[in-house]
Amino acid sequence: MSDAVTVPLLDLKAQYDTIRAEITEVVNEVIESQWFIMGPQVKALEEEIAQYCSTRFAVGCASGSDALMLALMAIGVGAGDEVICPSYTFFATGGMIHRLGATPLFADIDPVTYNMDVASVHDLAGRAKNLKAIMPVHLFGQALEKDAYLALGSELGVPIIEDAAQALGSEDTTGARAGSWGDVGCFSFFPSKNLGAFGDGGICTTNDEAHGDLLGILRLHGGRPKYYHQIVGVNSRLDALHAAVLRVKLKYLDGWTAGRQANAAWYDRAFAEHGATTSAVGLDEGGFPLRTPEPAGGAARHIYNQYVIRVPSAIRDALREELKAKGVGTEVYYPVPLHLQECFADLGGRTGDLPHTERAAAETLALPIYPELTEQQKRHVVDTVVAFVGKKAAVSAG
Repeated sequence: MSDAVTVPLLDLKAQYDTIRAEITEVVNEVIESQWFIMGPQVKALEEEIAQYCSTRFAVGCASGSDALMLALMAIGVGAGDEVICPSYTFFATGGMIHRLGATPLFADIDPVTYNMDVASVHDLAGRAKNLKAIMPVHLFGQALEKDAYLALGSELGVPIIEDAAQALGSEDTTGARAGSWGDVGCFSFFPSKNLGAFGDGGICTTNDEAHGDLLGILRLHGGRPKYYHQIVGVNSRLDALHAAVLRVKLKYLDGWTAGRQANAAWYDRAFAEHGATTSAVGLDEGGFPLRTPEPAGGAARHIYNQYVIRVPSAIRDALREELKAKGVGTEVYYPVPLHLQECFADLGGRTGDLPHTERAAAETLALPIYPELTEQQKRHVVDTVVAFVGKKAAVSAG
């Protein structure tokens, strides 16, 4: 395979080329209307997302981070409260809890799915002094198991907020869609997401009419009608241009998801031919030192917002440099768990507190998975990874 092959981590231009005419048309319509904030495009998108997620309501906002903040505000999280969330996640999950004056309690993950571990949540809840909510994350596009978290929320008497920023369209083994069963679901339309806007954007989903109404008020400074405020909200409005673009893209989302799933299956087979096993087998169990994502089981639907492999921590960063040298884009999601972030030092987190989280942070690497990948590009990725890992494994064995 020639080293001249390049494979960016994400190629949004390739996607745009397929829908350029439709995007240009709807953007021009918004420009001609001069209705740039909220309005009919946003309302239509909210209705379409609610239908797609199997919820009664959807409320657009300015970003995925704001979606989390609005959801927390809607259920009354504030100073002195505690919210359980994973440490292995994007910063906004814990950051928005802290921003509202509450304390994030960081749970460990299941090393197979990378999603928050229910047993770890249960342990934290037993030590919590003022638990207000649980906020699990559907990480990398693999859905959490609805029944386990609903049972946990019922047992503890607290609401569940689903951080589904990476999981639009994912489903658990019961077929339940991410964002459809918690008190509020939170999604991001950041450009790198499977459904991405032309900038920041987000949305909350809910089946509770009161939550939906309150979310709609909170995003508009807490005012209804305009200039009359019974509560203090924030300015978090979804732009009409973003909504129009997202409505075009939504029509293609399931096809793009199928492309990601096909690419993931291709990677799975290609890596397995060289001895790789899935994340269900720990690296310390031996064999070729490469782990691929454990496929979703039963009726579950993994949408592969990321395709994350796992290699020994001693070679992870070197592998990333090798891929970069060979023209392959990668990313580490996430190199520093939240419980070890400097800004949360006052919470007392220490290395060793969450072993599965800390190992994942040191061993995982995301590879290109976007649907427009060619077979030549995928082969280049696999050949580069296998050659490097195999060489390192041979040296280690020697």
